[in-house]
Amino acid sequence: MNKKKKRKLKKNIIVIFIILIITILIGGSYMLFSNKEKDNTIKDNHQDNITPDNNPLNEEQEVNNTLESAPKNNSEFQTLEDGEYLTEKGYTLTIKNGIAYIDNHLIVNKTYSLPEDYKPVNSYEEVTTDRCINCLEKEVMSAFKLMQADASSIGLNIYIASGYRSYNYQNTLYNNYSAVSGQVGADTYSARPGHSEHQTGLCFDLNSVDASFANTSEGIWINNNAHLYGFIIRYPQDKESITGYMYESWHLRYVGIDLASKLYNNGDWITLEEYYGLSSSY
Repeated sequence: MNKKKKRKLKKNIIVIFIILIITILIGGSYMLFSNKEKDNTIKDNHQDNITPDNNPLNEEQEVNNTLESAPKNNSEFQTLEDGEYLTEKGYTLTIKNGIAYIDNHLIVNKTYSLPEDYKPVNSYEEVTTDRCINCLEKEVMSAFKLMQADASSIGLNIYIASGYRSYNYQNTLYNNYSAVSGQVGADTYSARPGHSEHQTGLCFDLNSVDASFANTSEGIWINNNAHLYGFIIRYPQDKESITGYMYESWHLRYVGIDLASKLYNNGDWITLEEYYGLSSSY
């Protein structure tokens, strides 16, 4: 083989070798890049799977999430099915046969209503009329008689001026007030039919049923002592925006001594709506 052919062969071998080196380098870079992309894809997919739905919850959150929130207004309540609901304060509100309860306390306000045919369950006197002073729950009457006797022992005279009222009676009463004050005005001091606590047999109005009662000796004593017998001032002063009603110093509701003592709050009455986290609006 002559020198010229040897140089050509040598040159070809070098070119082949260089091409081989370049091929190896390109292939390695591609594999490295592919592996990085694969790693990034795995990381991205893992992050996508971390959602609020599969994040672990503590026990309290798990319990709370099993209950829907309590209804906010009457129109919503009208279509609400029986069941259990969570209030804003974390209490369980139970709707049974269309009636609302919390801790076995019957709840009636502008949001929660009673069926038209509801009557006191265990009344002191049988309900046979649309309006009856003694047709209150036996436990309520017993507590009132004790309170009345204690008040009498110190020279005070308290008596029930208005006790149980039927749905139909409240309907007539409310319509009469609306004719005088208009619906907006009437709603500040009279309950619409089905929304009156008087239908429950758990409440009553005392004495004059007038704003002046608050400043009488009887009114002052009631405000300071009613809780000792299980009664609360249902519509306290300066709580109109919460209860939906004007201050009624004469309107007492029975809830039992334990809850009444808490709501008394050293004279600064707490409403049922505040305590349980409930709405009261039509």
